[in-house]
Amino acid sequence: MKKKSHSIFSLLFIISLISLSPSFSTGDSGFCTDEMATLGGVHDSHATANSVETDGLARFAVEEHNKKENAMLEFARVVKAKEQVVAGTLHHLTIEATEAGKKKIYEAKVWVKPWLNFKELQEFKHAGDADGCSAPKITPSDLGVKRDGHGPGWREVPAHDPAVQDAANHALSTIQKTSNSLFPYELQEIIHAKAEVIENSAKFDMLLKVKRGSVEEKFKVEVHKNHEGNFHLNQIVPQV
Repeated sequence: MKKKSHSIFSLLFIISLISLSPSFSTGDSGFCTDEMATLGGVHDSHATANSVETDGLARFAVEEHNKKENAMLEFARVVKAKEQVVAGTLHHLTIEATEAGKKKIYEAKVWVKPWLNFKELQEFKHAGDADGCSAPKITPSDLGVKRDGHGPGWREVPAHDPAVQDAANHALSTIQKTSNSLFPYELQEIIHAKAEVIENSAKFDMLLKVKRGSVEEKFKVEVHKNHEGNFHLNQIVPQV
């Protein structure tokens, strides 16, 4: 009986080693193709659009595209960066690149698995011309703002709008950088938001509920997004 138990244990140990081995797979990258299935939604990247890490991923995307398509794109900058948890991280990048002297916007997806030193370009597509600007234009419809014939002005906008979410995350990131707190700020809710769209830029006026450790706080913030797609926190007022 003792010898039989020992044999079963040895067999289970060998099976576990095989299943953990990167070579035990159906794909060249060391994982089954099913692992590319979505495990999480797309959200803002932990690294900023102009960080060294994001810049490197964008340059890699442009270089891989040039190799595959025999193209001559020249990397300019990262307009926006988001990421998605898969078997590793799928980076969603909006990239500005130059082709024959003309600025264009591209959407790219780069799959990264750091523990395997694996990096692969999943998608690279043209998203439009920059038209002399460094980012796609902002329009009232982008924010769900409906004009009523009274001209420009502040309008209520839905909190779930991607542009509103980006503005709120930028505000939270700036608050975190200027804080001496050991606890990170977490966005709990965008209580209400207004926006004003002027040509290619936008202003956001929001009331945010955030959490720092076990403490909940509220901030009234005003964030501007310029025609280049960059956010700037103009005002922050703690609410009692």
